[in-house]
Amino acid sequence: MTITIALNSDSINSLDLSPVATVIEQLLQEGAIASHEQQLRFDINYSQQEGDPRELPEIPEVRLWFVRLDARYPWLPFLLDWKTGELARYTAMLVPHQFSSKEGIQYNHEALEIFLMHKIFILSDWLKQHNIPSQSRLHSMAQMLGYELDESFFAMF
Repeated sequence: MTITIALNSDSINSLDLSPVATVIEQLLQEGAIASHEQQLRFDINYSQQEGDPRELPEIPEVRLWFVRLDARYPWLPFLLDWKTGELARYTAMLVPHQFSSKEGIQYNHEALEIFLMHKIFILSDWLKQHNIPSQSRLHSMAQMLGYELDESFFAMF
């Protein structure tokens, strides 16, 4: 079951997280987080001036909203629908990047590495707190972002 959260210009410009908070807090109260893994999508309707060629991750107001979201729910990648590109878009909101017409999104390598390690540590602890097996999930997330993690890495923490 896909969960789609609609965002509009008003929510984004006022840094209003209530559209997400309402959904997530209900899932937390119901103890239903684990059963909604990779089911969350955002339907972003952000007004741009006609002719504005920027993609959503290039708009500072949209990025700032996602920075605030990530500060509140740093484990959110667990819920994002990776198959439809939500993890990549979420990452683009938080990691400096450039768009290439030939190669698509090109993340700043060092910033992506820091972002990934940060998410690995956060998600590892969060998944353990919720008694959800973590290592294969974390491997998959790293692979989605172009990294291979060695098994010995996970033995360190």
